[in-house]
Amino acid sequence: MSYATGAGGFASKHDQEMQALKMRLHRYIIDEIDEDGMNLLEGARPAVAQYVSEKVCEYAARRQLAISRYELDRLAEEVVDELTGFGPLEILLRDPGISEILVNGPDRVFVEHQGRLYQSDLRFIDDHHVQRVIQRILAPLGRRLDESSPMVDARLPDGSRVNAIIPPVALDGPCISIRKFSKELLQSADLLAYQSVDEALLGFLRQAVENRCNILISGGTGTGKTTLLNVLSSFIDERERIVTIEDTAELQLGHDHVVRLETRPPNAEGYGEVTARDLIRNALRMRPDRIILGEIRGVEVLDVLQAMNTGHDGSMSTVHANSAMDSLLRMEMLVGLTGHKVPESTLRQMICAALDIVVQITRQANGRRCISEVLEVLEVRDGIYVTNSLFSLDRRGTGQFVRTGGPSGLKFRQVSA
Repeated sequence: MSYATGAGGFASKHDQEMQALKMRLHRYIIDEIDEDGMNLLEGARPAVAQYVSEKVCEYAARRQLAISRYELDRLAEEVVDELTGFGPLEILLRDPGISEILVNGPDRVFVEHQGRLYQSDLRFIDDHHVQRVIQRILAPLGRRLDESSPMVDARLPDGSRVNAIIPPVALDGPCISIRKFSKELLQSADLLAYQSVDEALLGFLRQAVENRCNILISGGTGTGKTTLLNVLSSFIDERERIVTIEDTAELQLGHDHVVRLETRPPNAEGYGEVTARDLIRNALRMRPDRIILGEIRGVEVLDVLQAMNTGHDGSMSTVHANSAMDSLLRMEMLVGLTGHKVPESTLRQMICAALDIVVQITRQANGRRCISEVLEVLEVRDGIYVTNSLFSLDRRGTGQFVRTGGPSGLKFRQVSA
């Protein structure tokens, strides 16, 4: 299915028509460049502008478009921006309805709209065009992408997260994945409107955050873990000092007293790396009331568990796992990867003591992102986790959230004055 990007639901009909015309012009000019066999983008911008202007006028005359000279010039200028800037990504980045952009080579551009993937009509000229766009993204950041280092993570000026990978690792051409930065912070009311939670579940999570429970949000890629972490963070008392640690800064906390830390990869010579583990250890010296780690994915797991077990109640993080119980096993596996030989019984006791609640989030086939389970971590008995499923999603029936298991055994910690 093809997804034609528009100007948004609040745009006028004329604006929508102009947006659609610009998309057609973009594709027409790329086809013309292919047919003319020109290496146009290697030239200076004035040469590109002249070529595009001629082609736009030719296109309008051939199709007898009722459009003013001013609008033709504006369209030509915008198409030049897209050819010489971030290419077809420009129009997609400006579309507020698109949450992710996935480029699988020059001819296949996909977008996520309302939780579902569609193929866009836009495309790049060739592999070199894609790579030029990647280099334009990386140029201000001083990051490197070549055959010796064919993968990179970066961030656009607006905060959008970018991952790029090129041949020989990417067999079908250079690929780009962009998780767009949302300028409007989602609120708890939005989660209710999108049926990601209901009133009872949201009230429980608010109480858990306010009473300083340690919470782990679990789920797959693109399920909305960071979005939920943002919403839960909004329940934190404004008097508390929060330190956030992320690989790529995505959290948007609406608090005044927030210290934001971001990891740093090594430079071209292999020096200067700052890991999540380094930042967690440093954060403990910064007098945090709460530590929020964007994602647990490596050796920092031990430091997170120790922080949660040594007085930093109310900390939160996310982890990739397919179920709430799997997230506990995932934590064990990550500890094993650190090389530390911790007896299984001791490790499980440590995880159980650190975590109060695991919130599992999922994305359904229709694009709906919602919480599928809230699991209370009670104790370890005979080497086995004892848990209590507090809420779960009724997948077979109404799709509503139902109270499951017994009453919560949580002894909510009192918020310090």
